[in-house]
Amino acid sequence: QVHLAESGGGLVQAGGSLRLSCAASERTFSNYAMGWFRQAPGKGREFVAAVTRSGGSTYYADSVKGRFTISRENAKNTVYLQMNSLKPEDTAVYYCAASNSPYNTRLYYTSAYAYWGQGTQVTVSS
Repeated sequence: QVHLAESGGGLVQAGGSLRLSCAASERTFSNYAMGWFRQAPGKGREFVAAVTRSGGSTYYADSVKGRFTISRENAKNTVYLQMNSLKPEDTAVYYCAASNSPYNTRLYYTSAYAYWGQGTQVTVSS
């Protein structure tokens, strides 16, 4: 069982930045690819970004490409999401998730992830 805890959410003005962190309880953190998803009110959970086990490859939704950066520190069992140039449409609850799928092409889909955090709210005001 992997326990994930997100932090770093909050209220920010459009154009601002936030850095989300997700700490994992699992000592074999490096065995998991990690992803960030978000869910706005009344909408489904959507893919934001993912990083492979070693951190060597990253994947992004088109809507955040060039503005968000996912990274990980395996020594600290932590994955990050640096969010710059935030827009009101980025407002959502952000979730981190852990995947043991052997296929990186599946990391865009919620079904690839076995463990989820509780989420952290990000609100971007216009």
